[in-house]
Amino acid sequence: MMPTTRIYAKNAAYQKLEVLKTNRNKRHRYGEFLVEGVRNINEAIANGWEIRTFVHGDPVGLSGWALERLRDVPTGGNLQLSSELMGEISGKTDTSELLAIVAMRRANQPDLARLSPNPLIALFDRPSNKGNLGTALRSCDALGVDMLLLTGHCVDLYDPETVQASMGSLFRAPAWHIPDNAGVDDLLFRLSERCAPCPLAVVGSSADASLDIFDCDLTGPTVLLLGNEADGLCQHLREVCTVMARIPMAPKAGADSLNVACAATALFCEAVRQRRSDRT
Repeated sequence: MMPTTRIYAKNAAYQKLEVLKTNRNKRHRYGEFLVEGVRNINEAIANGWEIRTFVHGDPVGLSGWALERLRDVPTGGNLQLSSELMGEISGKTDTSELLAIVAMRRANQPDLARLSPNPLIALFDRPSNKGNLGTALRSCDALGVDMLLLTGHCVDLYDPETVQASMGSLFRAPAWHIPDNAGVDDLLFRLSERCAPCPLAVVGSSADASLDIFDCDLTGPTVLLLGNEADGLCQHLREVCTVMARIPMAPKAGADSLNVACAATALFCEAVRQRRSDRT
């Protein structure tokens, strides 16, 4: 096993754990984030993310799964907390037996060379809800979306609530943050060049669009744009779309739109359906 430091008071090492859990700016300054849950930890390890530290309680009470991780996964050293401190740092009602400090993966821009020949890409404009972002990641992973792009001022991809909501998909679905409109324009230009001679469809979603998503051609290279929960797509992104489309509601429905994470899943499913039909 890796060397272990025992912590029984809220010293500097414990305070760093609190910072990774609650402070976005310092989390990114350290380049690390806190991961909790069996599935999340397993996916981080399986997909080659760097585990820098494991955090656990008394090893006498650990399961075989936790002991195997401590034995087999290399880290820079682990932390053993008292049961009281584990209870405070864990985000669950039933205290987790094992948490991991994981290194962020940072890149200046998405790696377009790794896209599939006929890519399906999602762009989420200024997501403001951690659960929605995590769920969108899970849908991207489940339905084969090549990458998820986040724009503008948005919730943190590495917030523990986002990580938890993704159910491990954060570690499988490539995601990047693009801070401004110029970056979006540049990326769409590079995507168009990457996909040529096939045209790139940039499809915005909006409840007030006149065209149903079922009538859009999603069989070729496609970027599906999802709007902010409260404001929808910003005006700039609406202008770069080649088409705006809606998910049609039932005629007698009281709801005029879906939650954005539900809408993302519906859009991805329609793209997958069309692409499968196109191959038959």
